[in-house]
Amino acid sequence: MNTPPFCPVKRHILTIAMEDYFHVGAFNQLIQRGQWYRFPTRFEQNTLRTLDLLDRFNIRATFFVLGWIADRQPDIVREVVKRGHEIADRGYYHRSVHQMTPTEFREDLARSRAALERASQRKVLGYRVAHQWFTPADLWALDVLAEEGYAYDSSIVPLEKSFRADAESRFVHLHRSGEKQIWEFPLSTSTFAGWRVPIAGGNYFRQFPHTLVKKAVRHWDHAYDAPFVMYFHVWELDPEQPRINVASRLARIRHYRNLDKMKWVLEDYFTKYQFVGIAEYLSLSTILKEVSTLTVEHALQPGFSLVAETPTETEEMPADIPSLTKTSISIVVPCFNEELVLPYLANTLKSVEATLGKAYALQFVFVDDCSIDGTWTSLQQLFGSHQNCTLVRHLHNQGVAAAILTGIRQAKTEIVCSIDCDCTYDPHELSNMLPLFTEGVDLVTASPYHPQGQVVNVPAWRLSLSKIASFLYRRVLPQKLATYTSCFRVYRKSVVAALELEERGFLGIAEMVGKLSLRGANIVEHPAVLEVRVLGHSKMKVAKTIVGHLRLLTRLLTLRIQKRNNGTKMPQKEDFSSDSGKSITATAPFPR
Repeated sequence: MNTPPFCPVKRHILTIAMEDYFHVGAFNQLIQRGQWYRFPTRFEQNTLRTLDLLDRFNIRATFFVLGWIADRQPDIVREVVKRGHEIADRGYYHRSVHQMTPTEFREDLARSRAALERASQRKVLGYRVAHQWFTPADLWALDVLAEEGYAYDSSIVPLEKSFRADAESRFVHLHRSGEKQIWEFPLSTSTFAGWRVPIAGGNYFRQFPHTLVKKAVRHWDHAYDAPFVMYFHVWELDPEQPRINVASRLARIRHYRNLDKMKWVLEDYFTKYQFVGIAEYLSLSTILKEVSTLTVEHALQPGFSLVAETPTETEEMPADIPSLTKTSISIVVPCFNEELVLPYLANTLKSVEATLGKAYALQFVFVDDCSIDGTWTSLQQLFGSHQNCTLVRHLHNQGVAAAILTGIRQAKTEIVCSIDCDCTYDPHELSNMLPLFTEGVDLVTASPYHPQGQVVNVPAWRLSLSKIASFLYRRVLPQKLATYTSCFRVYRKSVVAALELEERGFLGIAEMVGKLSLRGANIVEHPAVLEVRVLGHSKMKVAKTIVGHLRLLTRLLTLRIQKRNNGTKMPQKEDFSSDSGKSITATAPFPR
């Protein structure tokens, strides 16, 4: 077995992944990296919490950091270095080598290494893959790492058959690639009933009984000269982190189970064993002789594609269009028990305002539909001191359609958009919907069921119910649309504000289209992408909604038959002043 001859025994290895709760591989099918900017970050506070814990026990570690984090928050990277720890590479985004060719892998290494060295002012010597441990088929990546000058890697959990056949693979060893070589620090494993089981930390510490794992760690400490290689993620010290409830049950168990256990488990090991980082174990210097002169500010200049997925960070901002020449629009956001979602919404709307604000003068109307959590307080904190925001609160819960109507009536513009608070439709898509709102158009509605639309991660059973509902509405109403139930729309206020709805909840969204269709309104459908709700829970009651749709369809069919038989037009104006005493209003500008 090849072990570094210069390393003293009984010093074990501690590695820490600096990433956020929304980066993790368990959620990567739900959360695309183009959405990362929307989430309220917690890696700063979690890293500081981790550093304080290490300080208590006088422990030094290797922090594997995403380049994405280093470019956005270099101060926290510098704080890690200031506290005496090593910075190592975890790639720029949270990706697997399975998603990259060797050329793409080299490019990702170059980008992430440059970001980390800019932020830390230290030489980056090591690498760990962010998603999916290396398999025997991935050892080409070690060759690339060696060729790119990395001193070590720690991306292997030696569980597969070919690894088990090689006893050396369990311990620190050299991987040779021609004349190049690189140290491999595999995560530590133990054997139970003939099976090799990981005992290295992270998820394994949280899922397995501590009594069994600590016994295996003690055996390693006594039986082997090689260091025990342990790891955890900074988000594992954060039991209060937001929940991605739409994730699968297995993913939720993997990510959230026993988060409150992690701190005391780590304290137990820190009390019993001595840990160091990998560079220190190998006696390698991280002093960087040549520092890149490319700063984060330079990287964020127009033309430098740092994060092309975030609309506001890479587009060159033209000179502002004078406000007098901009089209004034209002954006209505109905809210009910959305305290958890509001920071996510705020980050998204900042980007929307930066994009749409080039051509439109934006006003925002937030309608709290008598939430019973902290929604109203959060709305005031996030939007309450800004002039282009109006905050309205229903004194009684009336439903999402009623909340949208309240917002439309409060709006001071003829063009009024409504969006979902949870951003299941990307609000940036308004830039494509608003040009469709030409003279004579009364409503532009987003349509995921349009032939060019798309639905992402929505459960198949719910998708089927929605499509059946749309099929039935097409049979009843003269306007043939693919989707009748989208809250993501652009309205003409003078046409819609006077509507009197019998259904004020989710059903009222379809009732709006139904009544407009029966009146001969001009409705334009725009193909859009509907994504599953990531944070919080859906408020819709499925069984109640199905019955309600059937009731609404019957009523709309009756109205259509009556109109045809009587040859009369439905009333165009209705009095809605009776709602004037049912809400309270505050005005404020949107945060910039």
